[in-house]
Amino acid sequence: MELLDLVVISKALFSVALASAVCYVFHYYTRSWLRSQRLRKKLCMQGIKGPPPGFVYGNVAEMQQIQLKAKKTRNHSEIVAHDYTSTLFPYLDHWRKEYGSIYTYSTGLRQHLYVNDLEIVKEMNQLNTLQLGKDAYMTKALQPMLGNGVIRSNGQFWAHQRKIIAPEFFMDKVKGMVGLMVESTVPLLKKWEAMIDAGGGLAAEINVDEDLRSVSADVIARACFGSSYVKGKQIFSKLRTIQTTITKQGFLFGLNGSRFFPNKKVSNLEREVELLIWETVKRRQQECVDKSSGQKDLMQLILESAVNEAGVGLGKGSPQKFIVDNCKNIYFAGHETTAITASWCLMLLALYPEWQSRIQAEVAQVCNNGLPDADSISRLKTVTMVIQEAMRLYPAAAFVSREALEDTRIGNILVPKGVHQWRLQSLQIRTRLYSVRFRHSVVLG
Repeated sequence: MELLDLVVISKALFSVALASAVCYVFHYYTRSWLRSQRLRKKLCMQGIKGPPPGFVYGNVAEMQQIQLKAKKTRNHSEIVAHDYTSTLFPYLDHWRKEYGSIYTYSTGLRQHLYVNDLEIVKEMNQLNTLQLGKDAYMTKALQPMLGNGVIRSNGQFWAHQRKIIAPEFFMDKVKGMVGLMVESTVPLLKKWEAMIDAGGGLAAEINVDEDLRSVSADVIARACFGSSYVKGKQIFSKLRTIQTTITKQGFLFGLNGSRFFPNKKVSNLEREVELLIWETVKRRQQECVDKSSGQKDLMQLILESAVNEAGVGLGKGSPQKFIVDNCKNIYFAGHETTAITASWCLMLLALYPEWQSRIQAEVAQVCNNGLPDADSISRLKTVTMVIQEAMRLYPAAAFVSREALEDTRIGNILVPKGVHQWRLQSLQIRTRLYSVRFRHSVVLG
């Protein structure tokens, strides 16, 4: 009888716990759904329309359907699609044609404002306010990779971090890194030449994508850690693994389960990376003290600034946490973007061999022994034109996403607090935005 009572009580407790959990989830989603609907209503009252959302998942199901349909009808014979954002996000392009250049849509419990209007985009790019910040759901997913560094932070904390880091990337400081860039790139060029020679001097199949990622990581490692750059490359290799793991979880719309089920592999790698970064920084710091004349690397210079500013604006963070997090940020900001842009440049030059000849002639005329230095780079006008054109056609970042931390007015739109803004600039918008910059450039594509 006692055993039977125990079973009954256990079942009753389980039923109560299950019912409580269901009620909590239902209450949470209902409350969040109503909040999302209120934000949608505020946008609709300003004349901003969009696709009607479904309960719980908003427009996600429609997005998946449009994506699948676009994939089936895609023309694979086209080598390069300059307006590739419509290929990556066909649902945004589909809704733009139906609702115009400004509309709203929902991904579950989040309300988004899509903007592809030239004047509004220009104002958003020039807006200097702390009321727009990084999306909380996206930055939370990226926390293992970025920590609380300058890319992930908002408000005064972001402003203070930027104040410390930005001076180290002023033009006079960057010119001092040109030698590091040449030092990392020359072995890659020799490797490619050897592969071509091995193929009889005619042609060779080279995976430039991975090679360019490797050389960009090498440059950042040399700049960040000086003579300890081999250890830096080890750190960046682990960061690359974290990045790959996180992006596979599909964090873009905040629909993954990482919030409730943390990835143990990522957590372990995060701890390893943080320990390696700090140990390497301290070792390099001691080397410079011992040699007294040792040249300080980027991380040491930023660390000194952080120590001098300690207690002023780092909040609860220490200089150690600051340097670890922003080392991650420098890698993330400079590694992938540089490699992608360089890949597009090489692809465009392969499509337009006449521009290869123009660049070769310019480099031979301007650079001693064919190698650039800080003085000659500013005189490489044709090279600059090609790089800028590649960035116009294929920007490394396909979109800019921001969350309204407070009610914010942009042009004639009052963006309610909590709305997530997406600036997905089409090729036409990018061309018009940068028309002055590219005024003297001959379009490649």
